[in-house]
Amino acid sequence: MDSSKKNRKEKIKMQNQLVDNLVSRAKKKEKAPETEKSSSFDKISAINSRSTINSINQAAKKKTEKRDRFTPRALLCLIMVVVIFVLFAVRLFDWQIVHGEEYKKLSVASTSYTVTSQATRGEILDVKGNGLAVNKTTYQIVINRIYLSDNKMNDVIVQLIGIMQKCGAKYIDALPISYYGGEYVFDEGSAGDVEYIESESMLNREGMTAAQIIQGLSQRYNAESITDPELLRSVLSVRYNMEKRGFSYEQVYIFADNVDSDVVAIVSESTQTVPAVEIRTTNERVIKNGTLIPHILGVVGSLSEEEYEKYKDKGYQLNDTIGKFGIEAGLESYLRGEAGVKTITKDADGNIVSEKETVEAKPGNTVYLTIDPNVQAVADYSLSENVKGARKAGEAAVKDAKANNAKQQSNLGEDCVAGAAVMLDLRDFSVIAASSAPGYDISKYYDPDYSKYLFTDESVPLFNRAFDGAFAPGSSFKPCTALAALQEGVITENTSIECTGVYDYYKDDVVNCMHVHGEVDMIDAMAGSCNYYFAEVGRRVGITTMYLYAEKLGLGVKTGLEVSENAGFLAGRDSTQWYEGNTVQAAIGQSDNTFTPVQLATYVATIANNGVRYRTHLVRKIVNYERDKTILYNDPKKPTVVAKTGISQSNINKVKKSMREVLRSGTAEDTAGKYPMEYAGKTGTAENAGSDHVAFICFAPYDKPKVAIAVVLEHGAKSRFAQYTAMDMMDAYFNGKTLAQVKKNRWGQ
Repeated sequence: MDSSKKNRKEKIKMQNQLVDNLVSRAKKKEKAPETEKSSSFDKISAINSRSTINSINQAAKKKTEKRDRFTPRALLCLIMVVVIFVLFAVRLFDWQIVHGEEYKKLSVASTSYTVTSQATRGEILDVKGNGLAVNKTTYQIVINRIYLSDNKMNDVIVQLIGIMQKCGAKYIDALPISYYGGEYVFDEGSAGDVEYIESESMLNREGMTAAQIIQGLSQRYNAESITDPELLRSVLSVRYNMEKRGFSYEQVYIFADNVDSDVVAIVSESTQTVPAVEIRTTNERVIKNGTLIPHILGVVGSLSEEEYEKYKDKGYQLNDTIGKFGIEAGLESYLRGEAGVKTITKDADGNIVSEKETVEAKPGNTVYLTIDPNVQAVADYSLSENVKGARKAGEAAVKDAKANNAKQQSNLGEDCVAGAAVMLDLRDFSVIAASSAPGYDISKYYDPDYSKYLFTDESVPLFNRAFDGAFAPGSSFKPCTALAALQEGVITENTSIECTGVYDYYKDDVVNCMHVHGEVDMIDAMAGSCNYYFAEVGRRVGITTMYLYAEKLGLGVKTGLEVSENAGFLAGRDSTQWYEGNTVQAAIGQSDNTFTPVQLATYVATIANNGVRYRTHLVRKIVNYERDKTILYNDPKKPTVVAKTGISQSNINKVKKSMREVLRSGTAEDTAGKYPMEYAGKTGTAENAGSDHVAFICFAPYDKPKVAIAVVLEHGAKSRFAQYTAMDMMDAYFNGKTLAQVKKNRWGQ
């Protein structure tokens, strides 16, 4: 018999005997003279005891049976535990014996650092693939904190400064103090930097002299042993800028940028035993034609402290560059690329024990714009020349007025110094050309002397009048008024109104007309630009209906450009206060109406496109840096629809017909009407402080429109100069005239 079974039987027998004894004792107590309650209690106790013991027996029996049943599983678990311990022992042997020395070094490692490299920025090209903003490989001398101990930092800086001085090369010098005439003096315009040095972040003392700052920085950077005052100032300049730019184990310091290859060779040879000094290749942004589209292209520059705080969570480092405005800023996320990351591990003694590239750098994408370089160059030249032409004509008119003692002797165009011109492709409202005058050379943007001119000149050359300048449209708004009136059934094409020369329905908002036109219908009124007619039509339409149609046509709303643009201002909708009589002024393009040239171009393009407005844009496509993969493509055959005006084709055709008559027999007959192509347009003159603003909008050809144009001359006085620019742009687009050809034979010469 199995020994376990025998033991179990013995245990059960002993438990049964215990129960029998308890029952026997209970029976004896029944015979004794006790209370009925005690007797009952004993009986219950006996029964409960036996029941409890039976439960114990059953549980023990089940436990034994279960243990017998799962013995193989327990054995399997035991085997697995043994295997795990064996594997652990083998691994421990590998750690301690086989690779003991290697892991011993890592075991005492104190810190791992990540170093981020600059990403290669994507390039910007025109629609034909010509470079606008491209990359040029240059060199930087950098100091890497990981390889440099604190007590050697000043020595390394002194060595580098000596090398650069011998080579006649420049390094980054940021300290706003100079050593001149045997003393330390503040540099001109250094107040902001001095305040920073005196702040709690650095010396924490206000009102310091230049000499006191030098002394304070010497103590801060342990440079008191340097006795040469000029060398001391140079070392402190580097140390100060290191701190300001966040020099750390993770952030290298750029000691010199855009370094000549000859200097690189000398530095490399002289610092072979100084691992903290590194030569790095980087990409310098090169502007191929700085005068072509400066306002659109934009620039890149170092991050300001405010920009760093804003973008640091996106992986930007203080030494990084970022787009400041234009396409460089608008498409920053596409152009920037991804920086590489290297992880460096040092032991407790400061020795490098491992270096590993954990993230590979990825270059930015290349952007193709919709700009046609030839049309753009012609637009720039013609616009600039016609601004000059308007000003010269104004000066001559002022001279004649004074000679003849005329009533008006100023505001005749002599103050015209600026303007803008935009051409859109009617396939998808892409920008073929967008010029703003005065222009400038963006490749000189960071040149100190040139920059001073840019920021101080009264003509404000940095201002992008094509996208940000908002001007009263004058009579170029009248097609909008006509479309709203026709579609709402307020007038028909044949509705006749008598022009008496002065519209005085509202005594506080009298509208004067340039002529007494008599009875005119819509087509005649558009051709002759009759203020009386459109003031009355606007009154009938109402301001709310008028501005709702204007919005759909693209006025008073952003067009969709990838760069900064002004939303403009719609009379009535955006006005802080409004009187009923103001409506007649708004109907002729006055009152509070102000729109950008690109909005005017979008507006006339929408009319030409039969009331369907597309998204106006500057980007044709975005590809990867290698240019073999398309990231984004604005297909001209698949334009993005922004709005459908809901205006019937019949009413669109009526307004187009009236705009064609402007060139055949109306206000543009003697100028734009001379162009050898049938097209449609509208002139505009807007009252303004100073000389009137003038505008010209058109689409061409008339039957199958391909382009839309808007030209505005700020204080131009005479719209013919705006018309000349539009004609030159059409010559470049339709006839392929180059800049050289236009210079020889320009409209209006």
